[in-house]
Amino acid sequence: MIGIIPNEDPSVSEFPHVHGIAGSEVRPQVAMGAAAPTPFMRPPAAKPGSGPPPGFLTVQGLPLLKPPYGRITAIDLGKGDLKWQVAHGETPDNVRNHPALKGLKIPRTGRAGNLGPLCTKSLVICGEAGFYTNEYGIRGAMLRAYDKATGEEKGAVYMPAPQSGSPMTYMLNNRQYIVVAIGGGNYSAELVAFRLPGMA
Repeated sequence: MIGIIPNEDPSVSEFPHVHGIAGSEVRPQVAMGAAAPTPFMRPPAAKPGSGPPPGFLTVQGLPLLKPPYGRITAIDLGKGDLKWQVAHGETPDNVRNHPALKGLKIPRTGRAGNLGPLCTKSLVICGEAGFYTNEYGIRGAMLRAYDKATGEEKGAVYMPAPQSGSPMTYMLNNRQYIVVAIGGGNYSAELVAFRLPGMA
């Protein structure tokens, strides 16, 4: 069970308690926008005899854990009820293109990552935490907008790299803009601005 555990390794954090799994070695956390370690990524080197960390179990290189691997969840804070959930993030290339899944239509699995969404009056806007290759052979990530009340996807735009910082929004001359920090892999960090066709 993931929670707050004592930190016995000052090289990981200066804080006495960190996010982790009781009984497991304390590990550094990933930065905002970085793809989190997931079942379809190579696990970090483990101490001899310690076995793979939780979540890294695979069968023929495919994750043993059932997707979604990442999702956005909306909760009604007045009632404590779950309003909606969506798998957020495209299916990773090495899952989508795995030979054992050839001929199968794999729905969007979402992908794990440390992301900050932007909430407007009517939308939840969030980029993806990792690269994927689209149907045209282009690598990048998507910035998606969901209906705040229902979770229905209202739109998506391509970005050349994953989100690396929380999006922000502003108005100029009665037009709304969204700015998001992107970067990762061999792609240098930059800010990308999108102009919305109408009010959000």
